[in-house]
Amino acid sequence: MAASECPRVRLWRWRRSPLRRRSDVIEAWVVLCAWLLALVGAVFAGLAAAEAVTASAQEQRARSHKVTAVLVKEAEDPGASRVTTDHLVWSTVRWTDPDGTTHTDEARVPPSTHAGSKVEVWADRHGVIANEPLSEGEMALHSIAGGILAGAGTAGLVLGSAWVVRLGMERRRLEQWAAEWERLDTPWGWKTG
Repeated sequence: MAASECPRVRLWRWRRSPLRRRSDVIEAWVVLCAWLLALVGAVFAGLAAAEAVTASAQEQRARSHKVTAVLVKEAEDPGASRVTTDHLVWSTVRWTDPDGTTHTDEARVPPSTHAGSKVEVWADRHGVIANEPLSEGEMALHSIAGGILAGAGTAGLVLGSAWVVRLGMERRRLEQWAAEWERLDTPWGWKTG
């Protein structure tokens, strides 16, 4: 029978055998526990991260509100070389809160907007321009991405730790094997290495 035709013995560390070492059983338990912990830890970390992202986005939404502001000065056209991805430019706007307080701040507005034009901006409770909160779709996407990253990171950390433990166990087995060869080699007077 050729070497390529030998049947592969699966789960050999779990079967009784006179060749199975104690370290093989410990390694099998380390691997099993690592996979279970990685799976459970990834699920819990992913769910916790997704919930945290959703809560943060909802808190941001609750802290800000949309206001109609008036452009104080004309928004400049940035030119083709300075166009941003959202095609907005910074300009000064002014708005009045329902309590009568007037606020002036810098906001992102469409280019070439004339002074006196009305624009929609987001402001927080203190009258400071805020970023537009995430939409429901963006919130879901960020939650899913955060959950996947947290879960993958947790699983990677657990499995990486198990890998390091297995490397230590392998190093110890090789040292024991070398010591055993040394013990058997010496009485016969041979030196293999």
